[in-house]
Amino acid sequence: MILAKIPCRTDYVDEVYKTLLDAISSGKLAPGERITQEDLAEQLNVSRSPVLQALRLLKKDGLLEDAPGRGLLVTQLDPSRIGQLYQVRGAMDALAARLAAAAGANIPNSLIEAGREAAAGDDVRVLIEADMAFHSAIYQASGNAYILEASQSHWIHVRRIMGAVLQHSAGRDGIWGEHHAIAHAINEGHGDLAAQLSETHASLASATLCKNFMGSEAALAHTAA
Repeated sequence: MILAKIPCRTDYVDEVYKTLLDAISSGKLAPGERITQEDLAEQLNVSRSPVLQALRLLKKDGLLEDAPGRGLLVTQLDPSRIGQLYQVRGAMDALAARLAAAAGANIPNSLIEAGREAAAGDDVRVLIEADMAFHSAIYQASGNAYILEASQSHWIHVRRIMGAVLQHSAGRDGIWGEHHAIAHAINEGHGDLAAQLSETHASLASATLCKNFMGSEAALAHTAA
């Protein structure tokens, strides 16, 4: 694991936090990987104090846990919790899409184009940002402030799960095909269809990740045997 140095600035905590969150979400820091304050401070070219504060925040968020002996471990993804999170997200996305359609919203095609461009590359961080921008646009277009607030309350975990889906999914462009269909339904005012497509989109993402997760577990068990 190699992380890029952080440019000089007066307050590093937020920058260190975001750098490590991006690394965990994109898989650069893999589940189960051990990290230490000293190693991170050296790689990022910052003092240990902001690294320590950022690590405490990430541990509080549930993305890091104590390692046996010394240091911290990146927490493993839990398939059951992934399923639960996507149940909530699917329902919320469906409601947001239905409300956006009823409000006569227009989801810009530029978001789809940016996502497809990102899907053609290999930068998972850019893919995550494009995905989140699309869904955030629908939440905002819904006109319901509580939907946007609820999405922000668990965005850290959604971001990480998105990263896991995008790392392992061979059908990245297919995801943007689904996004295009959702946006088209919203823009045409077809609320029920937009809601159905949104919920199906979330269910497929959850199923894809759980399938890949189980496949990885089976491969590890076979290797160990």
